[in-house]
Amino acid sequence: MILRSLGQNLRAGLRLAFFLPLRPFDYRVSAPDYAALVLFNVLVWIAAGVLRIGLDGEFDAAALALYLATVPLVLATAMLVAAAYRAADKLLLLAVALTASDTVFDIAALVLPYVAALTGLDATVYFAWFAWMWLVSVRAVAVCAGTQRPQLYQGALAVSAMLAIAFFAFPKMEAWQPAADDEDLPPLADERLFHLQGELIERALAAIRPGQPGVREQYFIGFAPDGSEDVFLHEMRFVKRLFEERFGAGGRSIALVSSNDALDEFPIASVTNLARAIERVGQVMNRDEDVLFLYITAHGDPEHRLSASQPPLELASLTPTALSRMLQDSGIKWRVIVVSACYSGGFIEPLRDDNTLIITAAATDRSSFGCEAGRDFTYFGQAFFRDALMRTRSFVEAFHLAADIVARQEAAERLVPSAPQISVGRSIAALLRNR
Repeated sequence: MILRSLGQNLRAGLRLAFFLPLRPFDYRVSAPDYAALVLFNVLVWIAAGVLRIGLDGEFDAAALALYLATVPLVLATAMLVAAAYRAADKLLLLAVALTASDTVFDIAALVLPYVAALTGLDATVYFAWFAWMWLVSVRAVAVCAGTQRPQLYQGALAVSAMLAIAFFAFPKMEAWQPAADDEDLPPLADERLFHLQGELIERALAAIRPGQPGVREQYFIGFAPDGSEDVFLHEMRFVKRLFEERFGAGGRSIALVSSNDALDEFPIASVTNLARAIERVGQVMNRDEDVLFLYITAHGDPEHRLSASQPPLELASLTPTALSRMLQDSGIKWRVIVVSACYSGGFIEPLRDDNTLIITAAATDRSSFGCEAGRDFTYFGQAFFRDALMRTRSFVEAFHLAADIVARQEAAERLVPSAPQISVGRSIAALLRNR
């Protein structure tokens, strides 16, 4: 009986939608009949989504809840129309009539993109579809309740508000969504890697050993906050190993690297993690004799902010002022800081003092080079760490060797010179000479 009534309501909805002759008693009206009609429309809506997207999609329960929220909207509209006509007994008839044509509109919506593409009249096609639904809704009022004025105008106003709310106030959602592609998700979205990050930073900080009194030791912190280029990861791996093996920083080094390829190897290079690393080194080193070597590599901009990228996180950029504050708060006295980035010369003035040696890959207003995917080093990183520091243990001498190498390479490639910069504090110059 319910199925027979459903079929009759669907036929009536079809006749209503195509403006064929129709009478109120062509609808079958009862609460079960209305519920069956709503359920059938839900199934058609889902099936239309499957046809649009394909069987490899997935069901979105939140969209279904949103769809069902239109049911009270339709009932409220039917109540307003019935009140305008002073015909409370027509409430359920109006609700059925306003719902019975939904299947027609869902099927028509499947072909709209093709019609729009064929005609090139996207806006016109979709406006015509909306106007069609509005006319059919107004016709449902006229068929079920009559055409007397001003009641028909009031009914038309009610269904206009219903359609406006449904289309412009309710979020647009489909019950059948494209299946999430794991390859498109950022690796950090993996629960294991996400929680591993907390363990990595805690272990790395705990592994930094205290300094030995009376022995001048080298501490190393590496910071590579831009995961968009693998060159920063490759360079950081080399530099960390260089300081551990050649400068005795084993057990006194930490590298922070943002890279999808190293989420289980290094803690993420966030400004927060950098502040924690600097604070930890300041706590365990012998501040009067030990030296911190801080190496930073990333893209830079003319405002002297360093790029930071590790989707889906939104990481803060490191600025010279923020870095200066971290170092001052840590109490670290002796510092060697190398910043390899475009416009990195802007880090010199905020960090300059008698106890600090600062080296930058470029002048304040110049770009540096080699920050491309597929490379193992930036131009300056290769010249300073791979070439110069393998020939000398003096950071100042290594800078001059590297600056000459970079200048020759840039001239050969007809690039605007990056003009690497150096600032040597008087006290640290004497300390490094006597080591």
